[in-house]
Amino acid sequence: MFSQRFGLPVHVTRHAAERMAERYINQDQLLDLLEHGTIRSKDEFRMWIAKTFPGRNDNLVCAAVIIEDRLIVKTVMHHFQWEP
Repeated sequence: MFSQRFGLPVHVTRHAAERMAERYINQDQLLDLLEHGTIRSKDEFRMWIAKTFPGRNDNLVCAAVIIEDRLIVKTVMHHFQWEP
């Protein structure tokens, strides 16, 4: 998988892949989230990317990611809410 938005290959950790399976989020949805979701940065390397998907009733879907030599997806959450 490759992110055009970040210009980097995407690596999904084992933990993130397990959370995706539990939450019925497939790779196409993950890529859509990474490419088109709203970004909030923690610092220059760590961020959250969140997006609402039509047909899902679990609020925002969010990926916690780290930028290194690739975009690393650490975990994927649902029922996500931005902190004020």
